[in-house]
Amino acid sequence: MKDLKTRARSGKTRPATETFEIDAPRLAIESIRPSVDMGRFAAKVVAGRPVEISADIFSDGHEVLGAEVVATKGDGTTRSSALTHDVNDRWTGRIAFDGPGPASYTIRAWRDLWATWARDTAKKVAAGQSVAVELKEARSLLTGLRARGDDADALKALRASAKTEAAQTAFLSSETARLMSRIGPRAHLTESAPQPVWVDRERAAFSAWYELFPRSMGPAGKHGTFVDVERHLDYVTDLGFDVLYFPPIHPIGRTNRKGKNNTLTAAEGDVGSPYAIGSEEGGHMAVHPDLGTLDDFDHLVGAASKKGLEIALDIALNASPDHPWLTEHPKWFEWRPDGSIKYAENPPKKYEDIVNFRYYLDDGAPNEPFWRAVLDMFLFWADHGVTIFRVDNPHTKPFPFWEWLIGEVRRTHPGAIFLAEAFTRPKVMKRLAKIGYNQSYSYFTWRNTKAELTDYLTELTTEECRDHMRVNFFVNTPDINPVLLQTSGRPGFRTRAILAGSLAGNWGLYSGFEFCEGTPMPGKEEYLDSEKYELKHRDLDAPGHIKGDVRLINRIRRDHPAMRDHLNLRFVPAYDDRVLAYLRHDAESGDAVLFHVLLDPHGGAEFEFEVPLWEFGLPNEASVEVQDLIHGNSFTWHGMRHRLTLDPETRPYAIWKLTPPGGPR
Repeated sequence: MKDLKTRARSGKTRPATETFEIDAPRLAIESIRPSVDMGRFAAKVVAGRPVEISADIFSDGHEVLGAEVVATKGDGTTRSSALTHDVNDRWTGRIAFDGPGPASYTIRAWRDLWATWARDTAKKVAAGQSVAVELKEARSLLTGLRARGDDADALKALRASAKTEAAQTAFLSSETARLMSRIGPRAHLTESAPQPVWVDRERAAFSAWYELFPRSMGPAGKHGTFVDVERHLDYVTDLGFDVLYFPPIHPIGRTNRKGKNNTLTAAEGDVGSPYAIGSEEGGHMAVHPDLGTLDDFDHLVGAASKKGLEIALDIALNASPDHPWLTEHPKWFEWRPDGSIKYAENPPKKYEDIVNFRYYLDDGAPNEPFWRAVLDMFLFWADHGVTIFRVDNPHTKPFPFWEWLIGEVRRTHPGAIFLAEAFTRPKVMKRLAKIGYNQSYSYFTWRNTKAELTDYLTELTTEECRDHMRVNFFVNTPDINPVLLQTSGRPGFRTRAILAGSLAGNWGLYSGFEFCEGTPMPGKEEYLDSEKYELKHRDLDAPGHIKGDVRLINRIRRDHPAMRDHLNLRFVPAYDDRVLAYLRHDAESGDAVLFHVLLDPHGGAEFEFEVPLWEFGLPNEASVEVQDLIHGNSFTWHGMRHRLTLDPETRPYAIWKLTPPGGPR
């Protein structure tokens, strides 16, 4: 809002006849949401999905106010939607944005002269007072109004009735109130500053990722190829995933190549870490020759697309000492004072097979040729059909670099999706989301208890980060073998799959999870015989797998509208600290899914729980129709309190579809 321009003259009294200007609005529009850092960054929305807009709107006096939100697309076209008063001067409404791409919205508010007149006049009529003067006021308010289409006809009829004895009835009718809300005079019209939003396609907010190493997809003992991955596509789609994610697929350096289990010396035939990118065969815009050719990769992308799968690539801004850029562009790398190349390290850890890129020059200026080379690399893969990127350790690279790069990619590929692999400090993680990352890894991996999960999900769905940070609940990664999975046995894997798939809009797993792989390096959250350093060949039908659980949660996600927006999550009472109960309820469709998940992989629980009747506006003694989404049978729950038993060895979770009386509400 602009400041009051009136200023007193120092040491003088303003003459009574002097005119002055006031540019401050009479109405206040405050605490707008969604808004990220007062509009410095764009809030995230999903194309076609209505988003709640809210603000504090108030003025002096007791006049009736009106308000609306106006959404503006990148091409300048607009649409509007009314805001309604909620409580304590808070106004709310919903509007959808087309996309993907940049957009914005503003909030407009005004003193509604007609509604104020109608309210006050109705009170006088009810009190038996004369309203002859008020009717003259109403006729005056009609002067100068314009309308189009049906509203123009209605306005003409209203003006005609204003000259008759039926004027009072016509002026105070509900039909006139609705007409005037659209075309009536708006006094002291006030508009907020534009609030930027970024409109994503739905997969940015709702996706299921499956990670595999293409080099492990060959026959036992042989290096896999892109052709081998194509043979694996039906397996991935059968499990219900829609994003197939690969670790780096580029040539791997030979200098300081890591051996099995991250040993410093590679044996003959060791394949090395795919994160040590670059060799004489090429760098970040080449594929490992043992995987095939770029034509083979293009064919794989097309084959996956036909099955409803998108390929996601891991973009790791790492280089092996053999990367072609090292000799072609030595100024793109960091060097030590003694003239030696600087290896990547996180003391006391040192990554001898990786060297560091240089993002800024000695004078503090961006290393522009390198930045543009990285942009060219992203655009290269986008030209090959990949617009989903998981970015390795983005928190170790400059924020301005990512904000610039993501913005540049989106100029030509507004549907591009960036997933930040940033297990880092909370504020750093959230900053990456603000500057453009569509999804983020999260702390879910280490949230195991009821209190931990409840607190974390409450933060993600109700606090300010809900407007810019979308999590992807990966249950494991090639780098992280959580302690719980090391010790829980099969029940823990089942529980974590259901939690990840039902608590977040985006979730994912690294292959091997469905076979309950959890053998650790002693004392570490890492896998023994890690696939990062060797080929893995799995029996896809090995006993003890949890493929059925994975299929189930992905089917429920796909079939139920309530699962598409994680912000509708509500925790509900289950009277046992080992059981997490929560509701996913889509108010628009009425779809509602209730989950009970046993968090203890070693012992069962018999507990009392509450059916969330209040979410449907029902009293405690009401009944709801229930469908067991695991077994398919249906029945009725009468009243709010019920009992349930969960056992880790049989089924550590229960999933119910709730339908209140009269159907969805």
